[in-house]
Amino acid sequence: MEGSEAANGVPAGISMDGERVLLTGAASGIGRATATCLAQLGADLVITDISPMVEVTAEAESAGAEVTAIQGDLIDDDFLDGLMDEGPYDALAAVAGVFAPPAGMSSKEGFDWVLEINLRAPMRLASACIDQMGARGGGNIVLVGSAAGRNGGAVANDSFEYAAYAASKGGVHSVVRWLSRRGAPQNVVVNGVAPGPVETPLSAPMTFNPDSIPIGRMGKPHELGWPIALLCSPAASFTVGAVLDVNGGSFIG
Repeated sequence: MEGSEAANGVPAGISMDGERVLLTGAASGIGRATATCLAQLGADLVITDISPMVEVTAEAESAGAEVTAIQGDLIDDDFLDGLMDEGPYDALAAVAGVFAPPAGMSSKEGFDWVLEINLRAPMRLASACIDQMGARGGGNIVLVGSAAGRNGGAVANDSFEYAAYAASKGGVHSVVRWLSRRGAPQNVVVNGVAPGPVETPLSAPMTFNPDSIPIGRMGKPHELGWPIALLCSPAASFTVGAVLDVNGGSFIG
């Protein structure tokens, strides 16, 4: 009922009390902030990252969540299958992303590596979650793209590495729409979030001019965590195929 509260004290329209969420990229940055936001809405979490997740686990547990942390590599199909075996899930937040490949990779290897993590892994997890969630009556899926997938990037950069990143995130936006058409008939709503410049380890190597961002500063991780969490919640039940721009005005279109 409108205006009522769930058992956890969160307004019923956004409460995730009793729901279980799979969250990728949880160790730092936007993923870590999203974990805390989801926990505050009442969700229990299965979190994953290639890095240790001790700090984010403690933060989410202190907010009341039950947390299962599974460390691994999203390039590994067996690992992705194992994540799905930990379900069923009520929501998926695919936040993990990379900007540039590790040193030593060839141009082709690096391009493939970026697209594997930024595009193929979330597409594969989301597709599996649609099947799993649809069989249980529905769910919510959020894929994280980027303003770079909208405009080719906020900084001048003519490297193929940057092109791979922008291409992968533009692909995420297209996959959101493709998945949404498949999910909606099963009451699985699929949406995306496209961050602009945000203060995270991923953006640390890049230089942004605050004057180029209308709001005059870079974003904070929690300013992305909350929109992602809300799209995972019942509040997004009639939102299908949207890519929400959260960028301080750096891209409007």
